[in-house]
Amino acid sequence: QLHLVESGGRLVQAGDSLRLSCAASVDTFSAFAMGWFRQAPGREREFVAAINWNGERTYYADSVKGRFAVSRDNAKYVMYLQMNTLKPEDTAVYFCAAEVATHSGRYYYGGLYRTFDYWGQGTQVTVSS
Repeated sequence: QLHLVESGGRLVQAGDSLRLSCAASVDTFSAFAMGWFRQAPGREREFVAAINWNGERTYYADSVKGRFAVSRDNAKYVMYLQMNTLKPEDTAVYFCAAEVATHSGRYYYGGLYRTFDYWGQGTQVTVSS
């Protein structure tokens, strides 16, 4: 069973940078493509970024492209989300999850619908203007 824990969220000012971490409990982490998602109050959870199992392919939502960067360290069972030039509209709870299926699911990027599971509990990012 893959257990994921997000960390690194906090209150920052617009224009600041922040790095989130997603730590996994087992070495099967390296077998999964992983994703970052966020949910703002009153809004549905949305895709932010994703990375394939070995880090060679990354995907981003248009709203964060050029500002955020996803990476992973399989030796440490950790995925990161480097967030630069933060904006108030980036305020949300950020979640990480593992991709468990393709060709079906709620999230579409890279030409495929994808299903995610093993969601973490989330970490709050608040960007003040």
